[in-house]
Order: sequence, then C-alpha cells, then structure tokens
Amino acid sequence: MTTTTLPQSAQLLRLSDLTLLAVAMVWGTSYGVAKGALVFYPVLGFLAVRFGLTFALLLPTLLRAARRQQRDALRTGLPLGGLLLAIFLCETFGVAHTQASNAALLISLCVVMTPFAQWWLLGQRPAPAMFVFAGISLLGAALLSGGLSGGLGWGDGLMLVAAALRAITVCKTSQLTRHSSATALQLTAVQAGVIALGSVLLALSTPAGLPALPKDAAFWQATLYLVLGCTVFAFFAQNWALRHSSPSRVALLTSSEPAFGALFAVLWLGESLSLLGWVGGALIVLAALWTALRRG
Repeated sequence: MTTTTLPQSAQLLRLSDLTLLAVAMVWGTSYGVAKGALVFYPVLGFLAVRFGLTFALLLPTLLRAARRQQRDALRTGLPLGGLLLAIFLCETFGVAHTQASNAALLISLCVVMTPFAQWWLLGQRPAPAMFVFAGISLLGAALLSGGLSGGLGWGDGLMLVAAALRAITVCKTSQLTRHSSATALQLTAVQAGVIALGSVLLALSTPAGLPALPKDAAFWQATLYLVLGCTVFAFFAQNWALRHSSPSRVALLTSSEPAFGALFAVLWLGESLSLLGWVGGALIVLAALWTALRRG
C-alpha cells in the first residue's frame, strides 16, 4: 500500500491559503472592535497606541536580527509602512464617515483592482479564472452590503482610496519581500513603527493634539485584541503568505473578510442580516474556498 504526499510547494500553498482565511476571519471582527475603541479615543491617537504597542512588542525581534536582516527590514518596511499608514488613515476615517454597507462594498473593490495592479506593477497577467473569482467575490460583497445608497460621500471616497492602496500594497509587498532576508515579524515591526510615528506626528500637528490616554478597561481590551490578533498575527501571516502565493490569490482569499465580519456582527453584536446578505456572504466564502482548492 502506497501513500502520496503533496510536493513541498503545494503544501506551502495550501498552508498559505488556510493562513489567509484565518487572517480574513480575524480582520472581519476588527471593524466592530475598533468602533468600540474609538468611542474612548480619537482616530489618530488610537492608531498611535495600537501600532506603538505592536512596535514595542516586536522590537526585540528587530534588534536581535543580523545586520543584513535589519537593512532588508528597513528597506522594505519603510515604504510599505508608509502605504499601510495611508490605508489605515483612509479606512478608519472612512468608516467613521460612511455607512458600514458602503464601506464593505468599496473596500472589497480591492479584489477587482489587485489583478490589474499586479499586471501594471509586476507585469504579470493573472490567469483568467482569477478575474472570474474576483467578479464572484465582488458580487457577493455587493449583496452582502446591500449596495451603495446614494452618491459617493467623503467617507465613501476614502474607502475607495483605501481599496486602491490595498491592491497596490499587496503587489509591492510581494515585489519587495521576494528576495528579502528579513523575517515577517521583523518587517511587521518596521511597518508598525512607521504607522505609530506617522500617527503621532499627524496628531501633534492638529490643534487638539493627543489627549490623555483613556482609563476604560473596554478600550484597552479592544486595543490588545487588535494588536495581538489583527496586527501582529495578521500582518505576520500575510507577509509570510505573500512569499508563497500570488497577489491576486492573496487579495481574493482575504476578500472573505466581509463575510466573516457579518457573522461576527450577527453572532456577537446581535445585528440582523437579510437573505441577500447571507447569499452575498456565501458567494464570497465560496469564491475564496474555490481559489484555495484550485491548484495551478
């Protein structure tokens, strides 16, 4: 009796797929958790605290690294951190100024934008099936969110910019880290430092500045969850997966985030979801699973 095993490359691809689905699940909860934290602290201060704690937590991995790894982490982490700072600013302010359904639909446009960003930035034309899967995922996002109600407002525009920046960041991460000796944790440390420093500088440049840190336990519980789950784990997992997958595949698998977010809202926050919303969520998850199971 003989047994067959997957080649190492196929095993890594399967592991990266499962990892990215876990990232999508964690990120799906982040919107509700972040909204709760923003009740106690403004956007720029919240981002500074969240990513400042992340940077402090991961700094030892950067300090213990070899000089070449430190150079590679800075070389790749500084520009990628700048892109992530712009994304988090757009997303956080955007969610605060638009309906949640609009935000879910517009951020999901990243799925459609990524194959074109990959084509433009990397010169890699994705397989035709990726465009089909992206279309299915986008249709699911439209049904899940209920579509756009009215014209594009200020918050909608910010979410649209965030979606475009997400697509670009996925491709640039794949491009810059492909031959980097820095580990995913070292890269995440630099990215978190850039976001924290940028948030502090922006906050200090405003008339209100940075208020005193809140003492509410709910704020710190939410912040720690976002730091450990949605930042340290998610950034590490995505940076690692991008070394073993294509940008379009990564974007499509993480596009199941709205479906997991809806499940979190229904089961944990007690929100209701229409039949069309459930259908849309199912389409997104099925498209992601279809990609995960597809080989080639």
